[in-house]
Amino acid sequence: MAKTALNQLQDQIEAIRREAQAAGYAAGYAAAMQAIRDFAARPTAVASAPRRGRPAKAAAPAAPAVRRGRPPAAAAKPARATRRRPQRGSNARLIAEVLKALPSSTGRPADIRKALQSDKGVAMAFTSIRHALGQLAARNEVQASADGKTWRYLGASS
Repeated sequence: MAKTALNQLQDQIEAIRREAQAAGYAAGYAAAMQAIRDFAARPTAVASAPRRGRPAKAAAPAAPAVRRGRPPAAAAKPARATRRRPQRGSNARLIAEVLKALPSSTGRPADIRKALQSDKGVAMAFTSIRHALGQLAARNEVQASADGKTWRYLGASS
């Protein structure tokens, strides 16, 4: 059984590496790079390399051609609704709404996240919550407590 071009290249590199250990690293490295250049320059080596992906099909008995895929009527309908990206600022808006509804002493990011999941059906990462709280604080809509662990809603600044 003939070796593939890739196996031949690997064997050549391994042989050169073994020689390089005996002769010295610099000479071996130069020889290995030259072997790679020589191999890459051969057009037949690349063309004869086996293709990856599906294996070639064996000759099968002739069967009637059956078209696979969607029926023509189904092709006209959209397969599924595409998810749209949320609008800019929607995280801050959602968090402001949640903070309005929460008691003033319980505005911790964990409570905000829990309320977002239960009331709004939105899963949001803590980093996104902290970023949105920072945006709201810059607009003076929310205020952090002295320890920085809880937040309370001040109101939209006009």
